Amino acid sequence: MTNPHLTLLRERLSALNALELDIQDDSHLHAGHAGNKGGASHFSATIVAQCFDNKPMVAQHRLVYDLVRDLIPHPIHALALSTRAPSKGNT
Repeated sequence: MTNPHLTLLRERLSALNALELDIQDDSHLHAGHAGNKGGASHFSATIVAQCFDNKPMVAQHRLVYDLVRDLIPHPIHALALSTRAPSKGNT
């Protein structure tokens, strides 16, 4: 069964034209947490995108959060990010 929140995140983040986009549903790690009412709401994303080149991490995260701002805190309660430009390798 496809998670509609995960699908929505993928659709929104596709605007980054990422070379790598890996989104994980971490909701099971937050069972019993107030922000986990109703199921999937905690996610983590690893994103490698050219648009992050020469931008500090805070600016990279702002680019991502600007795309999903209206989804937080509902239906997405939390989104943890790991971002980098392709020129930065695997650091």
